[in-house]
Amino acid sequence: MNIEFATAMRRASEQTRAQNLVEATRLIQQALNGRPGAAEAGTDGTAPRLDSPSSTLRDEAADASAGASRPPRVRRPLGETLRTLKEGRLNLDAFAGLPGAVSGGLQGRAAPPPPEGARFEARRFDCAAGGRSFKLYVPSSAPERPRGLLVMLHGCTQNPDDFALGTGMNAIAETHGFAVAYPAQTSSHNASSCWNWFSPENQRRDAGEPAIIAGLTRKLVAEFGIDPARVFVAGLSAGGAMAAVMGETYPDLYAGVGVHSGLPTHAAHDMPSAFATMRGHGSVPRKRSDAPRAMRTIVFHGTADRTVHLSNAERIVEDATPDAASISARSVAGQAGRRGYTRTVVANPEGEAMIEQWLIDGAGHAWSGGRPGGSYVDPTGPDASAEMMRFFIA
Repeated sequence: MNIEFATAMRRASEQTRAQNLVEATRLIQQALNGRPGAAEAGTDGTAPRLDSPSSTLRDEAADASAGASRPPRVRRPLGETLRTLKEGRLNLDAFAGLPGAVSGGLQGRAAPPPPEGARFEARRFDCAAGGRSFKLYVPSSAPERPRGLLVMLHGCTQNPDDFALGTGMNAIAETHGFAVAYPAQTSSHNASSCWNWFSPENQRRDAGEPAIIAGLTRKLVAEFGIDPARVFVAGLSAGGAMAAVMGETYPDLYAGVGVHSGLPTHAAHDMPSAFATMRGHGSVPRKRSDAPRAMRTIVFHGTADRTVHLSNAERIVEDATPDAASISARSVAGQAGRRGYTRTVVANPEGEAMIEQWLIDGAGHAWSGGRPGGSYVDPTGPDASAEMMRFFIA
């Protein structure tokens, strides 16, 4: 679905709160039927085009051909939609196409059992900013003192088990002796269990969700005596956007960031601006001139991603690139699985890779090289999990 549909739903929400249910119903019916006029005219003065049922089917067919595992699109009954609007539960992802457009259905997905000697245990962390449950993988190869820690932030409607299953990160962490933490965002904090990356209070240090994730990270570093130089954070979609937030707000805590199909920090401040950013029309994020050091960043994005526009990957890279004139960049094309890719490496004057960008040919909104059984995975591309770990520990 597109931003015009979201605009129509926002206007319907406003009419519902004003008790103008007849007008709200008209707007919703027009939007669901794909007729123009449900949304406001575009900035060029022309009436926006809403997605038609035929274009929705084409989108789903394209996702299937791209190899992405995606829940089926569900049309909500009008009565349910009205109740959602009246209760104020209209959220960014229910109508925007982020992972989270279909709620539920993932609770039964479980990560594969850990190998003998390893643990994948349920925990909880609480602090002044709030608390979250999380799953923790402790490798059998280093059960007492893991060689590093990776914090993995799931996408919308996902949960720690589903994300661990789809990314296969536990198996890769086992090979390298890493612990992996999977914080869980729940429907009580966001209707679609999305990290609220677009809210101002969640884009700054020592507040909101960043404070919870950072506190959880510090607790595990202290508990296992993990080398601070080997602490990393990564995520998918809304989780990727939150990983970018963590890298900017806590550069003293994380040594590297992985962003898959995500969005840049400070490019949105509410739902409408988040929609615009997702479609590639958001404001340019500010560069942090006060950061104590450049944050090593690896970015993955599919060139056919219709949920989060490809330009967001470019903007994440631009924001992470040091200002020094002596940096160098080189790009190479390759093939992995059934997909081609372009890999660009930005190196510092010492020749160390500071940034990697992977653009996956024809891939949609899904974890590249993901494992079958998980949601929002594309098993046909390069293995993002393995490449992220390689980049982090290089």
